[in-house]
Amino acid sequence: MPEVILVYFSAGDVTGKLMQAVESGLLAQNCQTRRYHIRGEDIVRGRFQDNDLFKDLVQCDGIIFGSPTYMGGPAAQFKAFADATSDLWSDQYLAGKLAAGVTSGTNLNGDQSMTLQYFATLASQHGMLWVSLDCPHDDANRSLNRLGTQLGVAAQTLTQDLHEMDRSTALALGERFGKLLNRWK
Repeated sequence: MPEVILVYFSAGDVTGKLMQAVESGLLAQNCQTRRYHIRGEDIVRGRFQDNDLFKDLVQCDGIIFGSPTYMGGPAAQFKAFADATSDLWSDQYLAGKLAAGVTSGTNLNGDQSMTLQYFATLASQHGMLWVSLDCPHDDANRSLNRLGTQLGVAAQTLTQDLHEMDRSTALALGERFGKLLNRWK
């Protein structure tokens, strides 16, 4: 059974709710999952530290990144995690794994795509294979991809409530990721 680790930071839990939906999609495709919520106490003197997580990332089959979009990019807490993965980079320990990403923001065009581009670049640095969405903007038959971002899940809310189309898009990404991972394995 393929294993996927969902690594994310979520301050108000909108990104956490997106990750729950992604996880449901993965479970529907018979993937084993583990969610890792980055917390402030994981960062010591400006550096993310969790050697057990890094060992698990090397062993898993896929990784899904998540963070709210702050000031046009991922939150500092996620960036601290990403920077710490540089210890895995030189030997390309994550190469060949599937990767995807989810983000949320308060504005309809709050530069969420920049955060997804950051995730895709991070994955590329590690030699990972990026999984995008496979649905057009506001697909009338499936009610997905409300913001029309193909690179990954981009959600928007002014509150802590997740829009149902954003939740459905996250679920669809999890299902797609799981299908591809099962085909890939």
